[in-house]
Amino acid sequence: MRQHPLRFALALALGTVAAVPTAQAQQKPLKQPDAPAASSTSAAAIASKADDTVDLDDIRNFTRVYQIVRQAYVEKLDNKTIMKAAISGMLQNLDPHSEYLDKEGLDELDEDTTGQYGGLGIEVLQVEGSLKIVSPIDDTPASRAGIKPGDTILKVDGMVVDSQNIDEAFKKLRGDPGSKITLTILHEKSDKPIDMPLVRERIAVTSVKVRQLDPGYVYIRLSQFQEDTATDMDKKLSDFIKKNGAPRGAVLDLRSNPGGLLTTAVAVADAFLDSGVIVTTKGRLQDANLNFDAHPGDLLKGAPMVILTDNGTASAAEIVSGALKDNHRALIMGRRTFGKGVVQTVLPLDKDHAVKITTARYYTPNGTSIQAEGIKPDISLADLAVNKSDTAPQLIGSEADLPNHLVNEKADKDDKNASDDDGKLAIEDYALSQALNVLKGMALNRQAANK
Repeated sequence: MRQHPLRFALALALGTVAAVPTAQAQQKPLKQPDAPAASSTSAAAIASKADDTVDLDDIRNFTRVYQIVRQAYVEKLDNKTIMKAAISGMLQNLDPHSEYLDKEGLDELDEDTTGQYGGLGIEVLQVEGSLKIVSPIDDTPASRAGIKPGDTILKVDGMVVDSQNIDEAFKKLRGDPGSKITLTILHEKSDKPIDMPLVRERIAVTSVKVRQLDPGYVYIRLSQFQEDTATDMDKKLSDFIKKNGAPRGAVLDLRSNPGGLLTTAVAVADAFLDSGVIVTTKGRLQDANLNFDAHPGDLLKGAPMVILTDNGTASAAEIVSGALKDNHRALIMGRRTFGKGVVQTVLPLDKDHAVKITTARYYTPNGTSIQAEGIKPDISLADLAVNKSDTAPQLIGSEADLPNHLVNEKADKDDKNASDDDGKLAIEDYALSQALNVLKGMALNRQAANK
């Protein structure tokens, strides 16, 4: 397993879960991006720079509590277990994203980076003693079962989830492919829990999907930010352009994307920018103060873009949204994003243990922090569904339906740019259909401006 002296992680906040250095993975508190290049920073080096001393009375109190736990707790605990609990409690009380990682946690971190593991395909985060869904990953047991961002896991195989067994609940979510598990879920805005029997699978998440949305318009779906997401997107989009020609516009779908690697988010944003700031991070450590700029080379050659977001769009996905919005490269449509605007760094203690701790806030190109605020869309869309009308079709709906009508001698029956959408897209995905409509208007405006 690779060890990084400094690893930045943009986690998904609140329902966004999944821990570790990859874009998302399955279920652990946080998702994290890799640290940029090499760094000499370590937990030991930071500890040696402490600018104040610990009060002796606090040390005595800690020792007393430690001894009380050893001697009076209802079950006998060994020193290693008590010390691990003390360290974990110290970090968990800082914020929802800092935590102590043992070998198992580090292994999960690396699994999440590659997007392959045995589990359900959900990103979760501990919030006030409960497990919140950041987002389900596309085409996984969780998404197929109907689990949504903002849902709460109340029970895991009948075990009530509380602050005392959070770690155990996390571990239960992962497991061997084919093994069964039952989650008791409380949907957001509902007061009636439901039991969901699920079967774990080998989650090998394909984070990039590219397809034609309508003639001349491309749909790019990023479900998370893994190590290979930017490279995969570049290849798939380039192949699409070779086959279909340069798009007139693109929809970038970041809904329910819990985030992932910081470096991958920067690379994805850079793919659609020719210049400008992408993101900056600011913290107390020198290594935490970073600035990322775009390089020339826009894959879409300036074609208009619409980004779809919702309350499951978090962390690295918010970096991309903020970068393209502030650089006036894309229009944001949908719902306000999650608001996970802090960066975690993984500091190794030894080869099997590390501390993941919040070390910086990140800022969009305009200098805005989205922490606990999220990114407000340019055009807000409610979470709606469209149903087909039950009205019987009309026998005569146009001039062409009238008997003996004159034929249009110049009708272009082979118009390759004509849309054959009959409302099917709106029924399947209302937000996406609205994004396409706006995108077409932007493309027409660009065409007129270039004349």
